[in-house]
Amino acid sequence: MALLKEKLYTTDDIYALPDGKRAELFDGQLYDMAPPNFLHQKLVLQLSVKIANYIDAKGGECEVMPAPFAVFLNKDNRTYVEPDVSIICDKSKLDDYGCNGAPDWVIEITSPSDPSRDYGIKLFKYRSAGVREYWIVNPQKHTITVFDFEKDQNSNQYNWEDDIPVCIYSDLTINIAKLLNR
Repeated sequence: MALLKEKLYTTDDIYALPDGKRAELFDGQLYDMAPPNFLHQKLVLQLSVKIANYIDAKGGECEVMPAPFAVFLNKDNRTYVEPDVSIICDKSKLDDYGCNGAPDWVIEITSPSDPSRDYGIKLFKYRSAGVREYWIVNPQKHTITVFDFEKDQNSNQYNWEDDIPVCIYSDLTINIAKLLNR
């Protein structure tokens, strides 16, 4: 008896989604994305501005890209993600369609509907693809989990009131509580 073959999706299926519908793709499996709420968007904006201002002040070359921004993590058509904030320092990875390969730093803000994806499949995929630093910001628990893949450390967990050291920038710290109280 033949096994049923599961459909494998590609980026063509992502581009064919109806207007306003967003999804991510992991090894050919499609995952719907819930619309972001106000706090989620405020975090994306404030984090992007804080990091971009730091990079500009230092004369840095890295690009800060908030979602929606396409990242072709494995440089193929079967894995497509839209991190909430992507920091890309190798500009050769950038083209009109997005980022081809791993960003240097990825920040994901968990969704109340499915935070496990950020702590599971995305953690594995980002680490495997070569992301140097990965933050998971959890608004429900007011925590930030930081993974420093470059130094091969597992993780550190912080509260919103903490000054969180950025691994790829030794002289930058971010305090989520202060960002939100602007």
